[in-house]
Amino acid sequence: MTAVDKPTTARVRVPATCANLGPGFDALGLAIGLRDDLIARITGGGVTVRVRGEGAGELPTGADHLVVRAMDAAFDLLGERPDGLDLECVNRIPQARGLGSSSAAIVGGVLLARALVAEGTARLDDMAALRLAADLEGHPDNVAPCLLGGFTIAWTQPDGAHAVRLEPDTALAPVVFVPRGRGLTAAARAALPPTVPHGDAAATVGRAALLVHALTAAPSCLFAATDDWLHQKYRAGVMPETASIVNMLRNKGLPAVVSGAGPSVLVFAESGWIPPTLTGWNVLRAPVDRTGAMVLAPPGTVKHAEQDAVATDPAS
Repeated sequence: MTAVDKPTTARVRVPATCANLGPGFDALGLAIGLRDDLIARITGGGVTVRVRGEGAGELPTGADHLVVRAMDAAFDLLGERPDGLDLECVNRIPQARGLGSSSAAIVGGVLLARALVAEGTARLDDMAALRLAADLEGHPDNVAPCLLGGFTIAWTQPDGAHAVRLEPDTALAPVVFVPRGRGLTAAARAALPPTVPHGDAAATVGRAALLVHALTAAPSCLFAATDDWLHQKYRAGVMPETASIVNMLRNKGLPAVVSGAGPSVLVFAESGWIPPTLTGWNVLRAPVDRTGAMVLAPPGTVKHAEQDAVATDPAS
């Protein structure tokens, strides 16, 4: 393989995600139609990062940017690294709101690096990309739907992360309430107790199993399926406004949950539902993203990043 065969520019589009979905703590995730665009170019030296949109003026503009760090980790696995990089990020996913912005950055970085190396997909296949992204993120529930699109179930084995993709029911109409203030995943995790009552764990497992059926075949079951006793009530103290909105919506019979670690709130609403106006919160109507991460090359031509989605996991 000669140097001329090696791409010098890559562009990746990555979707936002809502993880946990109530009872599916650290396992279930859904991709939604809000996407960041990332463009990387190989240069003769150094690292420059330009950010537009969400995080502009706040995020790092050098080698410590999360996308660049993910690219570096992928380059290490691929066994080669360019002399320099120019990265442009057009961010639409709100930062630190429970919508998978860090997972999108990590997945995007891994796929950019893979696209910039000759035969990158053969050398870092889909499962390896998933495992690397999950290692960098710390858990696979957001990176799996970001990479694969749709609804995913993710888990971790001794050899790393695994995931399966399921097709969401076409009737799903996600609505997300996004606060202007930010939240911290670390704070939300710190609020969790080391143990939970056995009855709460058993009830949550049953609802998580029902949620798989509800999301893929029976949306009428979503209200019951989104009940959770495992994590949301423990996190209420660090995001009381989020907990109040979830309770308000559920008291109206709506299947509402905390999106990821919060503070955003996800509602599976019926088509035509008019959400209430909440001071300090924006309403995002976003369809399910059924495609997942995409490589756009050449410019203007969309090519799916995963030609063979990790939907049939060899370990399953």
